Amino acid sequence: MTQGKPKLLVILGPTAVGKSKIGIELAKGIGGEIVNADSIQVYRHLNIGTAKPDEELRKQVTHHLIDIIDPDEEFNAGMYRKAAQGVITGLYNKSAKIILLGGTYLYVRVLLHGIIEGISRDSEIRERLRKLKSIFGLSYVYEKLKSLDPDAAIKIHPNDYVRIERALEAHYITGTKMSELQVEHSFKGNEYEVLKIGLFEERDILRNKIDERVDRMMREGLVEEVKKLREMGYGKELKPMQSIGYKHINQYLDGEVTLDKAIELIKRDTKRFAKRQMTWLRKDIDIQWHHLPEDLDKILKAVKNFFSGGDS
Repeated sequence: MTQGKPKLLVILGPTAVGKSKIGIELAKGIGGEIVNADSIQVYRHLNIGTAKPDEELRKQVTHHLIDIIDPDEEFNAGMYRKAAQGVITGLYNKSAKIILLGGTYLYVRVLLHGIIEGISRDSEIRERLRKLKSIFGLSYVYEKLKSLDPDAAIKIHPNDYVRIERALEAHYITGTKMSELQVEHSFKGNEYEVLKIGLFEERDILRNKIDERVDRMMREGLVEEVKKLREMGYGKELKPMQSIGYKHINQYLDGEVTLDKAIELIKRDTKRFAKRQMTWLRKDIDIQWHHLPEDLDKILKAVKNFFSGGDS
């Protein structure tokens, strides 16, 4: 047993697999508190489309890092890491059992392994940078890096486009200079003791669960939620309003697609997202995979052993 480190139980898996349900059950069973790791649940007013736990559930189990910013405020992986570290330190100091729960694997990786290791590639950012390079030349992109992060630029040759692109990509994803990330990472140790529990589901069953979730969101008023957000002044161009579900309802409200087509696209894109999530997660050899409900007792035993100091 590692001494002096916060213990984190991390619940992972594709969307609609049941992470929130098991996370809440475990929190009730062990007296734990949940730290959100979903990149859209951090925004206020986005409730139905994010499958955010309702007020009743949050009364039963304390949730952190939900509803912490408005939809038009900047938020990124670096900001999440700092916020999560602060919450975890507070929970550790009061000896609370900590459950990290959410579908944004980038946030989990950034928290556990540091910004540099946690940053995945962003094809949209890379495409924009390559367009700039094509139109204005390599020197223009290098000068952009020099203006944003001169300490990183001085270590990169002006003709080394791959490293220039990566440094700019890291800055745009995290909001932090690559040079600062490298300094932070060089002093970073293993900050947490971690148990990763992964949930999986058969492909066809998961697809059906996704269909049912989307239908439930529509019944609960997703269209009305998006209308209200727009009335509050939150435009469709905002980052959270471009997420799955919100993007498609915005298209419907603008007359670009029918409601039936919007629902069809939400289901399609959610299934594609779940597939990508599993692709990322399968690469993490530390995840202990389980299937519910038959593995519930195994999960409970592993969790109790983990927090009591036994073998997990």
